[in-house]
Amino acid sequence: MDQSYEMTKIVIDALADKKAVDVRVIDISNVTVMADYFIIAHGTNKNQVQAMIDNVEEKMGKAGYVPRQIEGYQNANWILMDYGDIIVHVFDQENRLFYDLERIWKDGKIIQFS
Repeated sequence: MDQSYEMTKIVIDALADKKAVDVRVIDISNVTVMADYFIIAHGTNKNQVQAMIDNVEEKMGKAGYVPRQIEGYQNANWILMDYGDIIVHVFDQENRLFYDLERIWKDGKIIQFS
């Protein structure tokens, strides 16, 4: 199993722990050199969105992965976590609908994780 896939699995589990809504994984490796995967999810309120990010950071840290950057934590309407090969986007519901990353990155491939 490659590192990007392993990292993605950890993130998905961490988001699920905090009841993330509509978690999507888009394989963008054939579309851009920016990253291999985008992980997109949303929460129902600011506290939940921040809790999801905190949990991702904790679980990834335990696995030895440190984010290059985290943006948007204070406002919590769109938080981006850059782990290099994977980029995590956690939105509030309104901003997820507004920015619609799934449409923008429709050339990527939606990946199903069990």
